[in-house]
Amino acid sequence: MHKKKIAFLSTVLAVGTALAGCGGGGNAGQQPSGDAGNASGGGEAGGKIVIASVGPLSGSASDYGETAKSGAEYAVNLKKEEFKKLGFDLQLLAQDDQADPKQAVSVAEMVITNPDVLAVVGHPTTGASITASVKYEQESLAMVSPSATGSNLTEEGKKIVHRICARDDQQGSKAAIFAKNQLGVKTAYVLHDKQAYGQGLADEVKKQFEADGVQVVGFEGVTAGEKDYSAVVNQIVAANPDMIYFGGYYAEAGIIVKQAREKGFKGTFMGGDGLDSADMLKIAGDAANNVVFTSTVGDIGATEEGKKWITDYEAATGKKVGIFTSFGYDAANVTLNGILEAIKANGGKKPSREQVLEAIHKTKDFQGQFVKVSFNDKGDNEFAQVFAYKYENGQKVFIGEAK
Repeated sequence: MHKKKIAFLSTVLAVGTALAGCGGGGNAGQQPSGDAGNASGGGEAGGKIVIASVGPLSGSASDYGETAKSGAEYAVNLKKEEFKKLGFDLQLLAQDDQADPKQAVSVAEMVITNPDVLAVVGHPTTGASITASVKYEQESLAMVSPSATGSNLTEEGKKIVHRICARDDQQGSKAAIFAKNQLGVKTAYVLHDKQAYGQGLADEVKKQFEADGVQVVGFEGVTAGEKDYSAVVNQIVAANPDMIYFGGYYAEAGIIVKQAREKGFKGTFMGGDGLDSADMLKIAGDAANNVVFTSTVGDIGATEEGKKWITDYEAATGKKVGIFTSFGYDAANVTLNGILEAIKANGGKKPSREQVLEAIHKTKDFQGQFVKVSFNDKGDNEFAQVFAYKYENGQKVFIGEAK
């Protein structure tokens, strides 16, 4: 997605308008007020504490942002009473970055000017996370992403960056190993969308395929947002690989697999968690059958405890659990735990952003609802895993851990 450059005032107005239409209970979508000039917070007994949830709430990746935001919002609502007893008014501020790196910078600039914002849950996508993290780093504002998998996100040395999910070098390598060992793939054509997440994932898959002796018969980038990929599909069909691997999102993947099937491709189509969306089924139709994809999120309904959580969440919110609802929830709880630890260390007073960052960065063996979290020095989760799924008869079917 590419947006034209606009003036900062226009950006503010546009984001404000978007927020007005994104309310979903609580205080999400509203701009909490704060005293200007106190960006680091700290020192007050009681007061307002705001968590920013930032992600794509509109555009082709909105499924990721909306589900992550809903999970984070649910976590915040469940913690409001605990914070109230400590004298704090806990709020969630939802912002739309449209999965656009440029828009993410504008949103980050807005977020850091609100002194009550002590941490960010987000961003869900890698490109937006990388550009926004530059701004957060300047203000020591911690971010905890539920789903940004790009390896270089945590390789740039920014202390504020954290994520609870696996990295692309984990997801990509495990996907390639799974394809060879479990699917019997001997030849593959690797595609990507030329964006940070998609190309990074494809690079890792290609690297692992080559290390394992799987022949990569083609490696090519396509332009996201197009509606016809027949030129590259013709090349793939002519090469007749066992597998097409696509690094990118469902909007393009759905078109590519549909056109490939129409042109006679009989092999396996595989991708990463960018293919995990109900919209993939709508776009690809019957061609989505047997499409395989990896995800950093496991089968959250596999246990009785997980089933109860799903029932409670849906009853409380009126929404169905989506791709990143569970990780939005756990990322928010990691964040809230860090803030509570910072409050405790600050003698019960409102902590500064620096104090919150320090507490979040020190997170060890935190047991979330669906994932255990220990951050290493880079901000990666030492307990992150990768799982495999497939589409079958219009349903997402859990296969197991990818290995």
